[in-house]
Amino acid sequence: MTTVAQLENVSKLYGTFAALRKITFQIEPARCYVLLGENGAGKSTLLRALGGLIRPTYGNIKVFEGIRPDQARGRIGYMSHAPMLYDQLTGMENLHYFASLYQQRECLTPHQALTAVGLDPELNRTISQYSQGMRQRASLARVLISQPELLLLDEPFSNMDIDSAHQMLALVQRIREQGRTVVLTTHQRDLAEPISDYLVFLRAGALHS
Repeated sequence: MTTVAQLENVSKLYGTFAALRKITFQIEPARCYVLLGENGAGKSTLLRALGGLIRPTYGNIKVFEGIRPDQARGRIGYMSHAPMLYDQLTGMENLHYFASLYQQRECLTPHQALTAVGLDPELNRTISQYSQGMRQRASLARVLISQPELLLLDEPFSNMDIDSAHQMLALVQRIREQGRTVVLTTHQRDLAEPISDYLVFLRAGALHS
C-alpha cells in the first residue's frame, strides 16, 4: 500500500528526557489522523518530526517516496500552535510574502488562499486586529498557499469559540475531501472525532491504545 509517511521506532530525546518513545505507525494518503493526549504527551514533538523541523534521536521517518521529511518540506504544510504571521501586515500582505517563498512551486494566489478559508481578501485590517478565529484561518491560508500534499496542524481549534471551531473543522474536512492527508493535534476529541479516520493516542511520548 502507498503511504504518505512511515515511522519506525522513532524516539526523540532531550538530554535524559524522552519526548517520543519508539513510535511506529504509517500514514495513508487522503486520510485524517487526530493525535490525542495530555500536555507533554509528545503530540507537537511528533508533528514537528513529521514536518522535518526536528530529527529523531533514534529510528526513522520516511515520507512520500522514501525520503526524509526535511527533504520534502515543499510538499508538507505545517501550521504551528502560534500563527506565524506578521501582526503589522494585513492578511493579503502576509500571503503575498509567503507566496514569494515558493517561486519554484505552483501556488494558490493570496486571493485564492484567503477565500478558501473564508476570509475577505479585501479586508484592510492588520493581523493584530483579527479575532482568534480569523488568525487561525489566516494561518491555515498560509499553509495552503503552497498546495502541500501533507498538512500538519498543531491545535488548530485552540482558543476559539465554538462557532469558529466548527468553521475550522469544516475547512479541515474540505481539505481532506480534496484528497490531501491531514495530521492534527487537539485536546478536543469530541470536536475532531467526526472528521478523523484514525485516532492516535499518545501518553508520555509513547503510543497508547
